[in-house]
Amino acid sequence: MSTLAQPREVASGYRAGRTLPLRVELVRQLKRRRTMVMFGILAALPVVLLVAFQVGGQPGQGGNRVNLMDTATASGANFAAVNLFASAGFLLVIPVALFCGDTVASEANWSSLRYLLAAPVPRARLLWSKLVVGLTLSLGALVLMPVIALAVGTAAYGWGPLQLPVGGTMPTGTATERLLIVVAYIFVSQLVTAGLAFWLSTRTDAPLGAVGGAVGLTIIGNVLDEVTALGDWRHFVPAHWQYAWLDAVQPQLQWNDMIQGVSVSITYALVLFALAFRGFARKDVVS
Repeated sequence: MSTLAQPREVASGYRAGRTLPLRVELVRQLKRRRTMVMFGILAALPVVLLVAFQVGGQPGQGGNRVNLMDTATASGANFAAVNLFASAGFLLVIPVALFCGDTVASEANWSSLRYLLAAPVPRARLLWSKLVVGLTLSLGALVLMPVIALAVGTAAYGWGPLQLPVGGTMPTGTATERLLIVVAYIFVSQLVTAGLAFWLSTRTDAPLGAVGGAVGLTIIGNVLDEVTALGDWRHFVPAHWQYAWLDAVQPQLQWNDMIQGVSVSITYALVLFALAFRGFARKDVVS
């Protein structure tokens, strides 16, 4: 005769969904030194570029071809756009890899991961809290830099329309909307790095390995995109679309390349996030 399974006993008042609240995890991560240092570096970049332009003179002097960098001193909006152009390829990869790659691996490195799970915090809940906070900090880092750049550029060069490299200007209201589109696209394009870092963070107890691995694989993707012999296969490399946001600083907003870039980035990111949750659910946590 079969017997009914007995319900599992839990402590009075225990709710799995209330363990490791996002607010608590966010405060913990914000107080960490690496968070403050990274935000400080990103906030300092616009000042460094401003000093470089002041020392080196106006950009584009003596050149025949005008590009986005040549319009850096035209207005605060131009200065913000140039800061994004200068940092999107590599610098903005680092905070994303850091905030998403250090999060779980650091707990294992401190030997506190098993105690969190024994609290008890369900594994899926722990990963969800870590991932949401990591992505939130990444978005904050990506927003902080252009906001500081816009303030610094406006103070130095004035508030005015966005001067386009192809000629003409864009009204300040439209320019602000386009810059928001640029930041949103860069964030989505960085989801691949976030996915790599987060997956590696669940596979290793070494935070540097997870962060460095994600940055290294992102660099490899950039190198592969430069191999023209790959032909159309490069379209499946996320790095191929990382500068598609330049279509947003043209007279006519073009969505085609950005839509392809978003679809490629989200596809890779979802696969990597799924691998992280699946692998961590079966992992023997001893750290």
